[in-house]
Amino acid sequence: MVSMSCGGSIIADFLSSSSPVLKRSRITAAVRSDEQAKLLSESGINVLQLDLTDEKAVVESLVKHNINIVIHTASSLDPTLALNLLAGLAEQQKASGSKAYFIHTSGLSAFCPKTGWPQGVMKDSGPIFETEKQLADSFSLRETDVTITETAKALGITSFIVVPSTVYGKGKGQWNQLSVIFPIAVKASIKQKSVSKFPEDGNIAGVHISDLTELYGLIVKKILQGSGDTIPNGTHGHYFAIAHEMAWWETLGRLAAAMEARGLVASSETQVWTSDEAAAEATGVPEIFVEIFFNSSANIIVDNAFKLGWKPRWDKARFFENIDDEVVSVLELGKAKSSLIDSLFLAAKNLIGEE
Repeated sequence: MVSMSCGGSIIADFLSSSSPVLKRSRITAAVRSDEQAKLLSESGINVLQLDLTDEKAVVESLVKHNINIVIHTASSLDPTLALNLLAGLAEQQKASGSKAYFIHTSGLSAFCPKTGWPQGVMKDSGPIFETEKQLADSFSLRETDVTITETAKALGITSFIVVPSTVYGKGKGQWNQLSVIFPIAVKASIKQKSVSKFPEDGNIAGVHISDLTELYGLIVKKILQGSGDTIPNGTHGHYFAIAHEMAWWETLGRLAAAMEARGLVASSETQVWTSDEAAAEATGVPEIFVEIFFNSSANIIVDNAFKLGWKPRWDKARFFENIDDEVVSVLELGKAKSSLIDSLFLAAKNLIGEE
């Protein structure tokens, strides 16, 4: 079962896969709204309309539909949804006698110095979990990761954490085909007729949506082939989807050139945000998160994913050659159908309330 968000692209990738183990699998999408359910059902996708905040309903649904693998992409901030899914998998595991697996989607901001992560380079096969646990109280994403990993272990469920970097490219999902970061940057630039950057440059990590879904597919295929418990999992199971790095200023300069060529901004020269408040107002991201969102990097060396056989097809050069696609996608599709920004505002409200 795949809970929605970038899950739509994962499902589309799985359904079009030539892999025999994926072709034999029954894939189900968990959605919230009638509109989502109708759209996906009409596309021939198995749909489970489910409120993931309702633990009883989640448990009953997973047992009833005999679901023993869950890919959770709905929320990396709130552990409640994941904990309900884990409870359902635990009951399904008891009822069926089959091993259960949980793949959680985290966020790269949990591993950035601007959120309290230590400076210096660390491999994802290194002490990632131990460091997250030590710093869990200082950032909600880390606390969620630790809670999920420890709860899964206690329930006898094998868990994995996939950490996407800055995602780009048009997705294949029926519901949402836009990522978050670049569409927000494009829309903000159109609004103010210029592309803006923060005063300090920095590297960001990137991954094309097709390479990201391929990583999920590799993990699921290992599970279906009976190797799910032999690849890194649990406290050793962080898989960072980092295909390449790129400098923010250079990236925004390329974006500005593409947008000027379309007459969407006045100049290919980038401007500098006058303040975090101005950046937050233009992008619609809470001020407390805006620099984390658009101006932070993580010094993580990918190890686990490459050992699994992950081979990203997109690199920095290919992305820059096709950066106009990010603009075209926004012009065609408008705003991403994602609840991430709403979740950030809620998290910001909670943080302010704790101060």
